[in-house]
Amino acid sequence: MHVLICGGGVIGASIAHFLGRRGLHATVIERTGVGCAASGKSGGFLAVDWCDGTPLAALARRSFALHAQLAQEIDGDWGYRRMTTYGVVAGRRMGLGQPRRAHDLRWLSAGATVTRQLGSTETTAQVHPARFTEALMRCAQAQGAELLLGQVTDLVKRDDGAVAGAVVDGKIVEGDAVVVAMGPWSILASAWLPLPAVFGLKGHSLVFATGGAVPAEALFCEYREANGMEQAPELFPRADGTTYVCAISSETPLPVDPAAVAPDPGAIERLEAICRDLSPTLGGAKILARQACFRPIARDGLPLIGRVEGMEGAYIATGHSVWGILNAPATGEANAPEHTCALTDPDVVPPNVSYVDY
Repeated sequence: MHVLICGGGVIGASIAHFLGRRGLHATVIERTGVGCAASGKSGGFLAVDWCDGTPLAALARRSFALHAQLAQEIDGDWGYRRMTTYGVVAGRRMGLGQPRRAHDLRWLSAGATVTRQLGSTETTAQVHPARFTEALMRCAQAQGAELLLGQVTDLVKRDDGAVAGAVVDGKIVEGDAVVVAMGPWSILASAWLPLPAVFGLKGHSLVFATGGAVPAEALFCEYREANGMEQAPELFPRADGTTYVCAISSETPLPVDPAAVAPDPGAIERLEAICRDLSPTLGGAKILARQACFRPIARDGLPLIGRVEGMEGAYIATGHSVWGILNAPATGEANAPEHTCALTDPDVVPPNVSYVDY
């Protein structure tokens, strides 16, 4: 059995890894580079129970456990660690009434107030997303998977209409099944597959060199800029001595080429100003990256995982929104038959998510 996976992000890499554990051959087809988009530029935050009360609850809980398991099973350091997580109010929002100071985090400015604890080391964690994606891909390759750089432009079909391969840069690559896992660029596959709509929401981020000055404390902030706009900055110190901060989303058009993604004019400058106001540690730190990425979102907000109706051998795995890094392992594991009972249970898998079985 040969499975072609379109997309070398965290979802594609996870699927390739778990297919390899089943002894199936996978070829990951990636246009730009492994983890080049949101899988390499996201926060990498993990939470066991933040999807509770939604159709994704059991999927997220299983995936949270898998992250801890994979950190023990796979060689490599992608910064997996448990964190304490807090809610913060700062900026002009402080003028709305001084909240009670519930915690004192010394790396924050006097104008940033921690109002509550959102998670503990039992319930929240993190990975470095790019390194995690790369580690999964290396492990998949060690199990026999191939990585092919190129762009899929069409599918090859048998006489009965079933998938027989893909056209990559004008050449046919044979395969028994094709999985579309291209994040928001999965919309391009609608030219050769009957797929639901997938959209891209753009987010901006900075990566600071903070060394050991910031402990393992993730922050989710409510912040009002001087211009009156409300923002929700998220701060994630990492085990490698960097701190990642994201905020300022936009609905700018998705470029056809992932390599062409760039920050919106003025967005990075606004984010830098927010960071200076939130923390003198960030204000004095060197900025290692100024970047933007698009998160894939389906119309109903739930991921699309499973068979594509109307074409035998065609599958999709995208639309994970802000929980792509968290839910990647469980998405990949959904290919493993030993977990059929859990993942076919309607209480585990969201209504628009079906068990993937090759």
